[in-house]
Amino acid sequence: MKTWLITGCSSGFGKSLAKTVLENGDNVIVTARKIKDIQHFESEYPEHAFALSLDLTKSEEISNAVHKGIEHFGCIDVLVNNAGYGYRAAVEEGVKKDVDQLFQTNLFGPISLIQQVLPSMRERKKGIIINFSSIAAIEAEPGSGYYAASKSALESISEALSKELKPLGIQVMIVEPGGFNTNFFRRSLTQSSVELDDYKSTSGKRRIGKEQIDTSVLGSTDKAALQIIEAMKENEIPLRLLLSTQAVDFARSKLESRLQEANKWASLSAKSQ
Repeated sequence: MKTWLITGCSSGFGKSLAKTVLENGDNVIVTARKIKDIQHFESEYPEHAFALSLDLTKSEEISNAVHKGIEHFGCIDVLVNNAGYGYRAAVEEGVKKDVDQLFQTNLFGPISLIQQVLPSMRERKKGIIINFSSIAAIEAEPGSGYYAASKSALESISEALSKELKPLGIQVMIVEPGGFNTNFFRRSLTQSSVELDDYKSTSGKRRIGKEQIDTSVLGSTDKAALQIIEAMKENEIPLRLLLSTQAVDFARSKLESRLQEANKWASLSAKSQ
């Protein structure tokens, strides 16, 4: 039996993953900013679920979640940094306080949580850290620069972390979902209060209410949760796990495009050596 700490359990991937893990008989420290949104887990799984409030912008709540979680279950075997949200703005339109909060939630909060969990994992020489990224980290679209940057930074941290922790018996996995039927395009998506006319044809098309999303093609988070658990059954889990055919196709196209560009300019690049 493993003990998981999962952030953002009130909806989407976090909710589906928590439910799937609990149904498999593992323990879960379920967390969300509003504890009332996750207390049902404790009544449904009284022996295996422990609900705690966790706002990733508050350092005391991060420390509290880890301390109380370990106190309750004895350890944390799997940390899942799932909580996060989107922010739409052209780079010039970004509002500093909004961007700061975005990075605190999507990047610095998860890093703090990792730092709090690692001492006990290092002591036991085992553990898994799963960080949710996005295909936006593979290629940033107009209007998603700040969100993509927060996820790209999380991926870079995760990649370095995986190399630091591998000799210690601790594994890291980055999850890169495509489009899924979550609250991302509803309550988990914000945008800048600044809107400049010169960006109407680029980032302006992707402002809330203007971008058309075909929800019929979006993936199921319940199915995704099963795929994450399946990947964890391997002796060596993937560093990057793409979720959905869309995500795989998107990644292949971007990698091929980058290789073509590298080859195109290779002779010029070589002149600088």
